[in-house]
Amino acid sequence: MRYFIKRIISSIPILLGITLLTFAVMHITPGKPTDIMTDMNMKVSAQAKDRLQKLYGLDKPLHIQYAQWLKRFVFFDFGTSFKDSRPARDKIFERLPATILLNFAALFFTCIVAVPIGIYCAVKKDTFIDKGLTVILFVCFSIPSFWLALMFMILFGLQLGLVPISGLYSFNFDDMNIFMQIADISKHLVLPVAVSVIVSLATLSRYARSGMLEVLKQDYIKTAYAKGLSQKQVIFRHALKNTLLPMITIIGLSIPALIGGSFIFETIFSYPGIGRLGYEAVMSRDYPVVMGIATLSAVLTLLGNIIADLSYKIADPRIKYR
Repeated sequence: MRYFIKRIISSIPILLGITLLTFAVMHITPGKPTDIMTDMNMKVSAQAKDRLQKLYGLDKPLHIQYAQWLKRFVFFDFGTSFKDSRPARDKIFERLPATILLNFAALFFTCIVAVPIGIYCAVKKDTFIDKGLTVILFVCFSIPSFWLALMFMILFGLQLGLVPISGLYSFNFDDMNIFMQIADISKHLVLPVAVSVIVSLATLSRYARSGMLEVLKQDYIKTAYAKGLSQKQVIFRHALKNTLLPMITIIGLSIPALIGGSFIFETIFSYPGIGRLGYEAVMSRDYPVVMGIATLSAVLTLLGNIIADLSYKIADPRIKYR
């Protein structure tokens, strides 16, 4: 508990630094939110632009704007969206369930597929199977995710017509019963989840392989073999648990993605999640929404690190915290 509290306290300056940098980058970037609202309307006067600047508080010095935002953030208030005058917090939490569903499904299936592949490659080290799977995984890792998403949409959505290519619901979703609604959502998740799993396989499987190879070199593994245990017993009863340590870090750092979403996937597939909301907010220079998403992702990144560190104790009871 002392370690946990100490980590939380030490994370506060890091979080403040991240929010400060994000705030500065947004305001340094050329263009203002009011430009998008007024540039396309030739009848808008300079005085009207100035009034909009004052309305949104953009006429004040940057340090004053940041201090006001930070004061609201203490009460978990990200401000009001410039785009539609709705609370940024409400807009983010509206998209939260869809993003959690997509990214949790992607993370789950990535672990289900990648960990066995990594362990199998370690057991079959330097064989034709190991080298072949390594080549396939790195090809998947090298493929641009946006290109793969488009190819899947063309092949499985347009040409074969097997699954929907955009959104999360069909037009007649409200007229379906509960089982049909679950099936409809599942169909819409197939393509984005498949693309996410394919491009993420290499990283997690490589960690699983390297972790297993390191464990197999240990003396207690040799002792287990000397006692006459089968390879299956050695791998699953003795080696697998210690192999989880490096993967805990990767999975812990994946927590922000469960909330932060994927800008690329959600935009390409027109998925109603936080990633697409963030992209739209950046394009419209909607500062409160961008700051809300960035801050939420930063909090979860720091929290993911702490959870990963605490999870080591479960995998290896010998670990002590200071």
